[in-house]
Formats: sequence, C-alpha cells, structure tokens
Amino acid sequence: MVVPADYALHDAIQVSPLILSDDVRRQKIENHTAKMRFSAATARKIQDVFISEMNKGIHQQSSSLQMENTYIPELLDGTEEGLYLALDLGGTNFRVLLLELAHGAPIRQEVKRYYIGSELRVGSAIPLFDYLAECVSDFVIAQGLQDVELPLGFTFSFPMIQHSLDVGILVTWTKTFNCPDAVNKDIVKLLREALDRRADTKVKVVAVLNDTTGTLVQGSTLDHNVAIGLILGTGSNACYLERADRVENWETERHGEREVIIDIEWGAFGDNGVLDFIKTDFDRENDANSLIVNSFTFEKYIAGKYLGEVVRVILARLTKEGLLFVGETALHSLFTPGTLTTDLVSQIEQDSVDGGNINTKEVIKKFGIIPDEDDIKVVQYVCEVASNRAALLVSICVASLLDRIDKEQVTIAVDGSLYKHHPRLENWMKQYISLLTSGRQFKLIHAEDGSGKGAALVSAIAQRLQKRLQ
Repeated sequence: MVVPADYALHDAIQVSPLILSDDVRRQKIENHTAKMRFSAATARKIQDVFISEMNKGIHQQSSSLQMENTYIPELLDGTEEGLYLALDLGGTNFRVLLLELAHGAPIRQEVKRYYIGSELRVGSAIPLFDYLAECVSDFVIAQGLQDVELPLGFTFSFPMIQHSLDVGILVTWTKTFNCPDAVNKDIVKLLREALDRRADTKVKVVAVLNDTTGTLVQGSTLDHNVAIGLILGTGSNACYLERADRVENWETERHGEREVIIDIEWGAFGDNGVLDFIKTDFDRENDANSLIVNSFTFEKYIAGKYLGEVVRVILARLTKEGLLFVGETALHSLFTPGTLTTDLVSQIEQDSVDGGNINTKEVIKKFGIIPDEDDIKVVQYVCEVASNRAALLVSICVASLLDRIDKEQVTIAVDGSLYKHHPRLENWMKQYISLLTSGRQFKLIHAEDGSGKGAALVSAIAQRLQKRLQ
C-alpha cells in the first residue's frame, strides 16, 4: 500500500515498461528484476535505516557508517592569500599541485603527474614515502620555490582514521598497494619524516583528507551554499557539514566550532547486514566476483566499478534462462566477470534517452552477439533498472543529509566519472531528492578535482586555523 503523500514518489521511481512481442517472456524478465525495482515504501525504509546508521555512527555506537571527523571546522572565508600545495595519492599515478590564491579564490594552478612503480607499491613503506617526498621536492624546486614555506594538503584515498586535521592512521591499503609496515601508522608523520630526510624544501604537511572532503571544499569556491560533497565515480562516498555539538568523536581541544565536515564513508553502508532486505541474487554474485567479498555493500549497488558488472550478471542470468540471446552460441565473454564495464552501460542509457539503438547494438556486438529487436529492448531495460536503482539509492541518502543539515538552501558538490558520463543520473537525482526531502531547496553542481584543488584549499584553511590558535 502506498502512503498518500508518497504517490508522487511511487510514480516517479518506476522504470519504463518493458514491451516485447512475447508477453510471457516479458513477464518472466520483469519477475527476475522485480527486487531491483523499489516501491516508495522500500525507499522510505532504506531512508530510515540510513538515518539510524548515521545517528549511531555520530554517537560512536556500532554502525556501518564511520561518520569520520575530518577536523575541518569551517570553509574558506575569502582572506586566504598566497601559495599552497597538494599531494594527491589514490592510485598508481599521483599528482603534485600548486595553487595560488587571492581573496580565497584560485588564480593560478600548476600540476605535475608522477607514476609509482609496482616495486614501490609493495614491501616497506619507507621507499614509497621517500619517493613521494622526492617528487614533491622535484616539483617545488622546478617551480623555484625551495626556499618558500609552503603548506601542503595530503589527499590520501585509502581508508584511514583521523585523530586531528593532520593525523591520519592508515586502516588498510586497497587497490594495488600493500606496504604492511604503514598499516596503523600516521601517514602524515611518514610523509613528514621523508621530507625531513631530504631537507631540500620548506614544505609543511598541515592537513590530510580524502577526495570527498576535498570536493566539498572545492565546491564551496564555486557556490557558498555548498554543504555536501559527493563522489560518484569508480567508488562512492559523501561528506557534509554537521553541527559540531552533535559530534562526540573530537580528540583535539575544541575552540567553539559551530560546524565540522563529517566524512560518512558510505561505501560500507550495509556491511553489517542492515541493507540485506534489498540484496538480490545478482548482488550476491557481483559481490562474489569482487576483490574484497562482503564489504563495500552500498558502493557495489551504485558505483562505477560495479554497475556494469551488476548489469552483466543480470544479462548472463537471463541468457542462461533462455530469455535473452536465444540461439546465440558465442556467449563466453558475456559469462566472464568484468567484461561489461559501466561506461558501456552509460552508452546504452544514451540510446534510451535518444530513443535509438545504435550504441546498444555496438556494445552487444563487442560480445560477438547479433541481437534481435527484443534482445535490444531487454538490454536497455536491464541497464535502466540497474541505473535507476543506483540513482534512487544515492538520492535517498542525499535527501536524508539535506533534512539533517536543515538549512534554507544547500548546494551539493559532485564529482566522479559516473556522474559526469551517465546521461540520466543527474536528472533522476534532482527529481528523486526533491520528492524524498521535506521540501528542501537544493541544487547539484559539478565540482571537479576535489582531490587536487580541494586539498590545496584545505591546507589554506589549516594554515589560517593554526595562525588563529597560536
């Protein structure tokens, strides 16, 4: 039963009907994907669970949401001047960036990319951090700034626990990194020690953050109403401005802060089982095919690393059931995990927007399959079902944040390849968020390079706070 107030939500979140020449086949396909299509009641239940997990996390009770204190208590105030550095480490390629600010706004940017070889990504952390320091020095000296005191913001895109603005304890390496002696260590201290061993610049590491926090701060230079940062790319996460008096995890001395950025770490939302009521067999198979099983539950529903695989799993299941690509024999690659990437889903979704099928045919052809008209409709339908679920799940959580922040107007700064390239995600989100909030005014803006520019901006905020407290 739909609550009267949610009729509009119920109608809005339904996907386009599947229309096939064979009605029995259509019914079977819709039955297979039924659990991925939410009712308004299910959306509200997810919202209640997210709010509950947030409240538990902020009060340091057991929760699948870390609700990490970033110790960034304010945004730019327009007084920031001068030169600031960022070191953006998140994968095999990393960047060093120089930002010049005038009146709190970027007026010049210099950036250089560096590569980390496989021999540095495993083993002892000392050679890795020595190399990071070497690259920072190389960049600074090339800019002729070796004798200038430069504050540096360190974007570290690996799970960490922050004890202050400039203390981040590595929880675990991910991706292709595994330097065991850095686990449970302060990565800022490791970088500072490496810079000290060189002693050829005056770089001072003043802050550590992740790309989500950087996106919020970077977005605030574009729109002063920004209070939420959102990453929708290969992975997904969000952060927001929380009332400081609600935050129990505060290890440093307080100085009358009114707000602080909280890093939700929502990729792990549901790792404790609270979202199992929406988990399908397709999701279980997607999880089983992933690198770290039984983790990043929410991320596996919504992020670019996994959305294509969810679609592939569904298409493979329908094919095995005799409901798709009937009579085709060259199906090996469709049955191979990882072969259908999310960028291909975005291409198929573009066809659904345009009312065409050129992209869909091209994608299916990559698998050595010649589709008929009904096959094309089924593939487009499955892409819409999976994409729409992702958009709705993100919207449910963002709407909950808007209600929690409780401001007249909030802007959400978003970055990430999925958000940028998926043709329907943004419009769905605008529609769903407005229906899921209590009439909040909001807008979405694209804030690129939070991990670079955002980190340099955070170093400017950190330096201003240091001067104030001295």
